[in-house]
Formats: sequence, C-alpha cells, structure tokens
Amino acid sequence: MECVIYDQGSGRSEQVECELPDDVCQSALTRLRGLGDGEFAWVRLADPSQSDLAQLAEELGLHPLSVEDALHGQQRPKAERFGDMLAVALKTLWYVEEETAVETGDIMIFVGARSVLTVRHGPIDPCLEGARRLDADPDMLQLGPWAVLHAVLDVAVDAYSDAARRVRATLNRLEDEVFSTSRVDHTQSIYSLKREVREFRDAVQPLVPMVQGLLRGPGGVDHRPEIAPYMRDVADHLHRTDIEVRTLDELLDSVLGAQQARVGTWQNDDMRRISAWAAIFAIPTMVAGVYGMNFEHMPELGWTYGYPLAVGLMTIAAGALYRAFRRNGWL
Repeated sequence: MECVIYDQGSGRSEQVECELPDDVCQSALTRLRGLGDGEFAWVRLADPSQSDLAQLAEELGLHPLSVEDALHGQQRPKAERFGDMLAVALKTLWYVEEETAVETGDIMIFVGARSVLTVRHGPIDPCLEGARRLDADPDMLQLGPWAVLHAVLDVAVDAYSDAARRVRATLNRLEDEVFSTSRVDHTQSIYSLKREVREFRDAVQPLVPMVQGLLRGPGGVDHRPEIAPYMRDVADHLHRTDIEVRTLDELLDSVLGAQQARVGTWQNDDMRRISAWAAIFAIPTMVAGVYGMNFEHMPELGWTYGYPLAVGLMTIAAGALYRAFRRNGWL
C-alpha cells in the first residue's frame, strides 16, 4: 500500500509511510482525516485483502458494489458514479513477444472530491509512471484528483499504443513467412495471434465510449472544465489505437485466408505430382501385366527381340509422359 498527499497550490507531495503489516492502513487513514485546505490524497493498493479495502472504503465512503468490483477485478472497462465518487474500471495491457501473447490486468480508480484510490490486479502498474509524470509536472496538480485519473488513463493508453505497435511487427513477420517460398503451415500461429488481438479489442473497445462519456456525460469533466483538453487528448490517442487494433484484426483475417489458400495450392500441387507419377508408372505396369499373363500362345515370348522391345516400349512411353508433365508444370 502507498499513500501520497499532494498540495494543489504548491505542487508538493508527501509520502505517508505504510510499511508495517500491522500498520497497513492506520497511518494513511489518520492522514486522510487530517487533510488541509488544497490537499488531496492518492492511495494505491495492489491485490488488497478484503479487510484492507474495507477500512479504506469506509473512510472514503465507497459504495459496496464498487468495493466488490475492486476486490475481485476482471471488470469490463466502465465508469460509474456513486454519489460524489466516480468509479472507473479499465484494463492494463502488455505484449509478450516471446510468447506472442497479450496479457491483461485490472485497475479500479475511485475519484472523489479530495482523494483518489487505485486498486490494481496484475504485475503492470500504470500508477508508478502516472505518479512520475505528476511529479514532473506539478502544475497538473492544480486539477486535483482529476489529474491522477488523467495520468493513469494516459499511461494505460500509451501502453495500448505500444502493444499495438509490437503486435503489428509480429503480424508483419507472419505475413513475410506466409508469402515466402518455404512450405510451412502458419495457421496455428496466425490463429493464436488473432485470439490475442481479440483480447486486445475487449480491453480497448469498451474504453472508447467510456472516455467519451467522461467528456460529455453528467458527473464527468463538466465538474472540472479545465481537465477537458487533457481528457480529449487521451480520447484521441485511444481512438487511434482502437482503429489500429480493428485493422490488425482484419489483416489477420486476410493473412489467415491467404495461408489457407496456399495450403490448398500445396495440396493441389502434391495431387498433380502423385497423379503424374501414377500415370508414368501405369504404362510399364500395363505392359508388364500383359506379358506376365503366361498365356501359351503369345508369339512375342519366343521372339529373340521380344524382351528388348517390351523394355524399350515401357521406357519410351514413360519418358514421353515425364517430359510432357514437366513441360506442363506437374513435375
């Protein structure tokens, strides 16, 4: 658990020590009760226990339903207002190139008049980078708790953009391999990447209308109009990422279709080769079959040149067929 007190006027920040297990919330709760004029608190939790979250929920006046969402995670991106408290749920996301996998986590952001509570599930923490950006730009602190919401959203959306860029690079490599001369079936790899992109879409798509709702809806940035330009910037970046993810999904459909078409072409080539060799061996088989029937009255059996003639006939016929198939591209 971390607790930071910000002064909107001076831009100063104060770290509240919350390290001892038996003092996990008490020092923060005491400081929250004693906030001065122009101060607001940012409390950060990672995979909290029910008791830890319950103490903060009671102090901050969180709704029980929002507390339940924060405790268990796995929420669809959304924004809900419970009285004076705005609860925002979004997905953290990163791309693991070695495994060609899009991994996701969860974060809940509770924005009040003088406090912000973030509850994270998963190894990626956008709050750390958000706090660094606020420290680097103290003027943003004049926006109060909304500055924290903007910082966390901005970091999360930047991570989406970076993940989309990495997925695009993986897709480009897959395209090169699909259209190369090697006969390797990449269907499984393409389908696996497509499944990861669908998970990407599930994180990004619901967030687009949610951010737009914060810009337009009641209880959103209309409470603090000065935050609107910053939120519009986040919405613009998110919209571009959403378009990119949709494009990646469509491109994967095309690459998957191209791979299946190539597999079909390979199978047709194999069938033509098999058919060509079957036709070539059919003539020697037929000639050998005729002379292998061992009828008593077969004049060629007693002829001196019968054997060379049969072998020559089989060789010439097979050679002619082989040349014809090569000329037509079957072999």
